[in-house]
Amino acid sequence: MISRTVAIASAVGLHARPASVLAEAVDETGVDVTISFNGEEADAASLLEIMTLGAKHGDVVTLSTDDDNAAEVLDSLVALLSRDLDKE
Repeated sequence: MISRTVAIASAVGLHARPASVLAEAVDETGVDVTISFNGEEADAASLLEIMTLGAKHGDVVTLSTDDDNAAEVLDSLVALLSRDLDKE
């Protein structure tokens, strides 16, 4: 298992638009990615599951996968969450 941590840069946290952008990006990779926050886990390809985590601006989340060959995927998702997706 590999994982990465990232602070949420979007001003509204992982609400509708940023969560949607993340879920779509994960879905496009074809890799099973889990997002964790405050002891809760969610399927990172599921908009609703991401939103139920309640991660806000500045909160640190963990992205993980069992695919040991997906380090670049996690790195790209970290880069995505490091941007303010509401302003794009």
